[in-house]
Amino acid sequence: MGNGEASLLERLRERQWRITPQRRVVAEVLHGDHVHLTAEDVFAGARGRLPEISLATVYNTLGELVAMGEVREVRAAGGPVRYDPNAGSSHQHLVCTSCGALFDVDPLGVAGLGLSEGDSHGFSLVDVEVTFRGLCRDCAGRS
Repeated sequence: MGNGEASLLERLRERQWRITPQRRVVAEVLHGDHVHLTAEDVFAGARGRLPEISLATVYNTLGELVAMGEVREVRAAGGPVRYDPNAGSSHQHLVCTSCGALFDVDPLGVAGLGLSEGDSHGFSLVDVEVTFRGLCRDCAGRS
């Protein structure tokens, strides 16, 4: 994941999305592998680059990016919504149930997951999301 992929900002430019200074800093903050920031984290990072940006602008921009399919909302371990710029790559998540650390993972066998006819409730499956939960190395060492 990440290495050969275009950055979020590059993908947005290819789509000819109007890149305002506010949108640019939000996209820049959402750059990298294993990035899963809350809206408040994005706001803090964006404000460090563009002090006049507002939290409302960050939320609006994140909403637009999610609607465009360029950013995924991730809800894990009952914590706040986080934003994942790796929306274009098929991946799952690994989350620490103690500290909330969150990583992108490519587990084996996900492509073969399915539901029995009784469990599908008439749905036609289009995607599978799997979240692995456990304790990260630091949290496991504290127990």
